[in-house]
Amino acid sequence: MPKAGNSFITTLKKPHLEWGIERQTSTRDKIYGEGYLQIPKKTAVKLDIFNGNKLGAITEYTCSSSDNFLTNVILKASGCSTAGDIYAKQFAGSGNLKLLGSWFAHLKLQVGDQVEITWNNETDLTIAKI
Repeated sequence: MPKAGNSFITTLKKPHLEWGIERQTSTRDKIYGEGYLQIPKKTAVKLDIFNGNKLGAITEYTCSSSDNFLTNVILKASGCSTAGDIYAKQFAGSGNLKLLGSWFAHLKLQVGDQVEITWNNETDLTIAKI
């Protein structure tokens, strides 16, 4: 579980900014405005950022953005790089995949921009464009 002061930087790519239209699936229609923040596997392992495959793991975090556009929203650590893996590969709005997409749009974030994720304590974090 992450501790206060832990942080990492992720670089945005097109699928992160346009998840609802870039994803390769035929299981649902395209949805504009969705987005997520990638968690590199090495970072997930180092900081113990788990997904729902790990029983009892904290997967939801209270998040605010440094610009105050997002305040006390819930991000969920989810996904995995290999079926059954316990380490999360992304943060997305819990129950709202457009949550981060709205922040991306507000800041006019683009491919190549970087976001820093910093833990304030074990369950609260701050995201900031750097």
